Amino acid sequence: MQTPFVKMQAQGNDFVILNGIDDTLPELTQSFIQHICNRHLGIGCDQLLILQPSKQADALMLIYNTDGSQAANCGNGLRCVGDLLLRKLDKDEVSIALADRVVEAKRTNLGIQVGMGHAEIEQVTGDYVDVLIGNAHRVYFQNSVACPERNVETIHKYDEQHAEISIVERGAGETLACGSGACATAVAVWSKVSRPHPLTIHMPGGEAVVHQHNDECVLEGVVSTVFQGVFNCTDTAVRI
Repeated sequence: MQTPFVKMQAQGNDFVILNGIDDTLPELTQSFIQHICNRHLGIGCDQLLILQPSKQADALMLIYNTDGSQAANCGNGLRCVGDLLLRKLDKDEVSIALADRVVEAKRTNLGIQVGMGHAEIEQVTGDYVDVLIGNAHRVYFQNSVACPERNVETIHKYDEQHAEISIVERGAGETLACGSGACATAVAVWSKVSRPHPLTIHMPGGEAVVHQHNDECVLEGVVSTVFQGVFNCTDTAVRI
């Protein structure tokens, strides 16, 4: 079976997108997901994004990590899919359904903007802040340790306008960027400073901006299409 795909990236956080609205998709088994996400035997990506029809929105987006597990939120993936749908549907704003909410995406002078929902601070210690924003994050200040049940961001330096971080995503490992991680970082920094100023998050793959609007984290940044092609699901070949 040959499956069309689009490869996109946001600050080096890369995604394979399969369009289940227009195309017939193979069964999304764990082995298929691991195969297509594999950088040596498949296309290669940090997450696999599946688009499906939605009665509530322009598309439903499902998120799979490279190990086959599902994620609840993906800010960079939402921005990539937002860009794809904005171009495909020729609209000023598009809506993307997740399992628990509908996200609006639009184009701004900073790139693609999406609302990430309310971020809940679950725990604050002297070393880290635990933040829930769809996905569970642990944001360390300076020194970090492994936390397999959470995404981990390590802040190397910060002030009221900037934060520099590295990222380890649950189910994907080290990544160049993470949208929900950028938001979690902003929430952790805001807990240390006077009020939630717009914050530029510097990640290994580039930067994104997080600000707060009506108690919701808003994420903005550039995205791009890397390439598109057809994936042969019966072997390890990728045909462009």
